[in-house]
Amino acid sequence: MDSMAVLGQILVGLSRAMILFIVAAGLSLVLGVLRVPNVFHGSLYMIGAFVAWTVAEALEGHPARLWVALAAAPLATAAVGLAVERTLLCRLYQREHLMLILFTFGVMLILNDLVKLGWGPTYRSLVPPEELQGAVSILGVALPRYNLVLLGAGPLVAGGLWLFAHRTRIGKIARAAATDREMVAVLGIDVSRVFAVAFGMGCLLAGLGGALVAPTTSITLGMDHTLLIESFLIVIIGGLGNLWGALVGSLLFGVAHSVGLLIWPQFAVAFPYAITAGVLLVRPRGLLRSVW
Repeated sequence: MDSMAVLGQILVGLSRAMILFIVAAGLSLVLGVLRVPNVFHGSLYMIGAFVAWTVAEALEGHPARLWVALAAAPLATAAVGLAVERTLLCRLYQREHLMLILFTFGVMLILNDLVKLGWGPTYRSLVPPEELQGAVSILGVALPRYNLVLLGAGPLVAGGLWLFAHRTRIGKIARAAATDREMVAVLGIDVSRVFAVAFGMGCLLAGLGGALVAPTTSITLGMDHTLLIESFLIVIIGGLGNLWGALVGSLLFGVAHSVGLLIWPQFAVAFPYAITAGVLLVRPRGLLRSVW
């Protein structure tokens, strides 16, 4: 097998893995701190892509339109998520997980209908700015320039999440609440506010993932379905609520699919799922420690 072709596929797989990580990290954060399996996380990813397209279209011709879109979309999805969390979801934290799944599933249906009303069923596409078009050579392998943005975004988000969790007061409280929320509440800390911040961050990451993927794919209704399934699988094989587990799972998922295209294109989609099954057979609770 051509080694350059393998390297090229690995680089493409790593780019895809960074998108998966950013979205899965948001899902894992909400799972770890709030213990809420947020089924409408994928809808926020889709909304992020549509908002990014809308902002970029409104700023057509402006040299910074993509960067403004990448900033605006996560803020919009965080606002949507916080509106749901503050008005309804915060009243259900003590309910069983089945109730939370049904509630977030209902929100997903509503959001998807609102997206259909707002943007319609038509495909959209976001063309990256001229400086990010074309390809660059890395070790003799041609890689789309925009993929460099994706490869840089993943480590930046991972570093930002680490700083938030270990170097900020509210991040440390969130980690404590993930372990023992009752004890944190007994200490007089407003756990509800901590939950709102964590949920807002999770929704922001979903929107950021959608905005980042917008220049690489068609923006349309239903683009969230596959990604939501993949994100849940990544969180499960990485360890429920473990952000670093989400990173490891994303790398496995992204690279496996990309290399699978090279080895056996007809069944490439099955490669990451086969790895998921193998991981769960060996380590049923995930590769890294679960916080559940």
